[in-house]
Amino acid sequence: MTAVVDRLNTGRTSFSVEFFPPRNEDEERLLWRAVREVEPLDPAFVSVTYGAGGSTRDRTIRTTGRIANETTLTPMAHLTAVNHSVAELRNVIGWYAASGVRNILAVRGDPPGDPNGEWVPHPQGLTYAEELVRLIRQLGDFCVGVAAFPHGHPRSADLEVDADHVARKIRAGADFAIAQLFLEPEHFLRLRDRLAKRGCEVPLLPGIMPITTPKVLAKFQELAGVPVPDRVSDQLLPLAEDRAAFRAAGIELTTALCERLISEGVPGLHFYTLNRSTATRQVVTQLGLAGIAVG
Repeated sequence: MTAVVDRLNTGRTSFSVEFFPPRNEDEERLLWRAVREVEPLDPAFVSVTYGAGGSTRDRTIRTTGRIANETTLTPMAHLTAVNHSVAELRNVIGWYAASGVRNILAVRGDPPGDPNGEWVPHPQGLTYAEELVRLIRQLGDFCVGVAAFPHGHPRSADLEVDADHVARKIRAGADFAIAQLFLEPEHFLRLRDRLAKRGCEVPLLPGIMPITTPKVLAKFQELAGVPVPDRVSDQLLPLAEDRAAFRAAGIELTTALCERLISEGVPGLHFYTLNRSTATRQVVTQLGLAGIAVG
């Protein structure tokens, strides 16, 4: 199994995509259509999310294992510490290994039901993502990624404290980091500067979600935890009743954001797909990134 970090260290900009495990047969068909549509474009890797409290644990393991065994793609599984004892986490990591999955994104996770609720660790579990990174490292030859936050994690006191937390995860053994969503490149670039100041030189991937509908724009705000920038709202919201015009403007905005990031030397772009590939494929093709990732 190829390590994600090897797919990123090619000297050329790559791209990757994120999926979530299906909840029913209709979603499973939608997911696998998207997987097959991105496969010919040769993304550096594809990731599969892990529901709060392990609510989609079995589907995440099954989906990631199927990608590993039935496609040419390099899969990365997510893992959270929410509501899991260390023994349970060891079992999940073992299941990933048995499924042929050697790339894991280690995140502490949010409290189930209320992402902003009080964090209560499992009595036999872990409290911090850096502990999860160390546990994964202890259990095998895994490539480990972690999350980073251009706007700062909502539980961090400020951006400097937040960068200290990310740095600790990297020093615990993380090979790379993936940034949460943003729409203004300066937020990502300043995060990169803060980590570089702390001596953290692992690949840092910007998180990108193509804005194709007003619903997706609202989803950005939910996932990023910050308001949509006025510049973006002023450009897109007047087009809300014109589906085609909104989509075209959103793709143009997303592509311009990616072009700026590429000009700043990012190793790759990580696309949040919402299990649909059309917009991501369009942006990747316009950027000339399709099919250039190498193992």
